[in-house]
Amino acid sequence: MAAVHMTEGNITRHLISYSIPLILGNLFQLTYNAVDSIIVGRFIGKEALAAVGTANPVMSIIILGISGICIGSSVIMSEFFGARNYEQLKKEMSTTAVFGLYFSVLVAALGILASRALLKALQVPAEILDTAALYLRIIFLGAPFTYFYNALSAALKSVGDSKTPLKFLAFSSVLNGVLDIILIGIFRMGIICSAATTVIASAASAILCILYIYKKIPLLQLRKQEFTIDRMLLKRTLQFGGITALQQACQPVGKLLIQGAVNTMGIDAIATFNAVNRIDDYACLPEQSISHGITTFTAQNRGAGKKERILQGFRTGLTLEFCYWILICAVTWVLKRPFMQLFVTAGNEEVVALGCSYLSLMAVFYLFPGFTNGFQGFFRGMGNMSITLLGTFIQTSLRVIFVYLLVPRIGLNGVAVACAVGWSAMLLVEIPYCIYFVKKTSKESPL
Repeated sequence: MAAVHMTEGNITRHLISYSIPLILGNLFQLTYNAVDSIIVGRFIGKEALAAVGTANPVMSIIILGISGICIGSSVIMSEFFGARNYEQLKKEMSTTAVFGLYFSVLVAALGILASRALLKALQVPAEILDTAALYLRIIFLGAPFTYFYNALSAALKSVGDSKTPLKFLAFSSVLNGVLDIILIGIFRMGIICSAATTVIASAASAILCILYIYKKIPLLQLRKQEFTIDRMLLKRTLQFGGITALQQACQPVGKLLIQGAVNTMGIDAIATFNAVNRIDDYACLPEQSISHGITTFTAQNRGAGKKERILQGFRTGLTLEFCYWILICAVTWVLKRPFMQLFVTAGNEEVVALGCSYLSLMAVFYLFPGFTNGFQGFFRGMGNMSITLLGTFIQTSLRVIFVYLLVPRIGLNGVAVACAVGWSAMLLVEIPYCIYFVKKTSKESPL
């Protein structure tokens, strides 16, 4: 796959051709997580499904924190690529890789030590605490693989190649699913294998990225003497990536707190929440992928100095977000019951009914994250990470507050309503700021 310059050519075609592989790749990533949940729920039981569900918010904090740093690095690499400054591009890639080695190993060590304490703080029921802690410790072992896949994938995406990471995620998804079916579905080896196969899949995708770059992409190949940290680039990477990591981590921190409220409602509610979270992830994923397309498009054109294309790309991206919402609203509304029945065996009608009620609301509410993701992508591409953090913090804070207000009164549907409140508040902050930001930037240099 050759590098793609988004600084010229049809804007809509660039955004669609870039976003579709991201959507498919992320679907594969979610698929091998969902496969774990489906197989665990159907072959081990709802207690095991609940254990996986309580561990997922902690896992998400780590994964999204790591991907936040990589997104920040990708913005910088996209700027260098757009400006055709390939020497700086390689320095940024090296800085991200070397820093990531130390960072990811530290995260893995701390996570293994703190897993049980974290789950106890989340009020995980005693009957599933040991199982959830064991599952989480094994997942933490895969943190270095997760980091390096995200870092290398970000490098490929920064030069316009969003298709190659898709191929590797597809392979790792199939590998994960096959191993789950064999070890859990056939040999009934238990929940420990669900975590182990996820780590194996992450390792496979990272190794494949390394092999591909060193065989096909000379622009991104680092030699032994090039593995160094550029202090100025590290500072800028941590400035961008650190803020983005905080912003990315806000969501799962919110989910952790929300999980605490859900955990008081019993095993059925915990199992339902795990299932609908998986469905929510699938529904919102294309919106996030379009947002990443807006980010890369904006950053490349910003690096090339082609500012007249930036707002055109932003408008096109928001239009794509709205069109996708019409589709996902209809699909979720029609197929909510079959979706829920994937996660549990016959006889668990209470879980299915709770999930269907929740998804009826969320089908409509998916409009809001479509637009918030569009604005976030634009601001990231422009290098304005502070507003993305502020918007996410406001959204997450209000969501958590309203969950604790509404869940005791209206049950799990309170989580859906709280989400809508948080997203609406985020838009009320970001839309006026976007107007101000564009006017201010236009005065400094035409935009």
